[in-house]
Amino acid sequence: MTIAFLGLGSNLDSPLNQLVNAVQAIDAIPSTSLIQTSSFYKNRPVGPQDQPDFLNAVASIDTALSPDGLLDYLQDIEVQQGRKRNIHWGARTLDLDILLFGSEIINSTRLVIPHPEMHKRAFVLKPLYEIAPDLVIPGQGPLKNLVRYINTDGMQKISH
Repeated sequence: MTIAFLGLGSNLDSPLNQLVNAVQAIDAIPSTSLIQTSSFYKNRPVGPQDQPDFLNAVASIDTALSPDGLLDYLQDIEVQQGRKRNIHWGARTLDLDILLFGSEIINSTRLVIPHPEMHKRAFVLKPLYEIAPDLVIPGQGPLKNLVRYINTDGMQKISH
């Protein structure tokens, strides 16, 4: 079993419901147990600004799946919830990313772990710190050091 951390995001088709449904679907993935989910945070999008604000969260899971096997399930959940891959960094019903998979470092054509932009994203680091403050990110160092330097202006915790 491996502890993995997942990033969740949505800004279309009732984002709050999208994230709640995604958490339930993640909890139903075979050979996988949901450990914890962070609060949900509303924030401005990365990339094109002519789109709605996002809701983001982080979940931790314990899984017997391989990274590619987990990615297959996550992409199936995205499709089931209406995800269409049209515009890079564009609006979306659901975005599920594998942020970390144990201490593994993976750089394949299909999957890069740790997620290559996570250390720059307040909407990843803040909820990740909420559920795993002592985490060390391979290649980046202690999470507690990274969160000191992120700008969380405009992030708003959402009750759900």
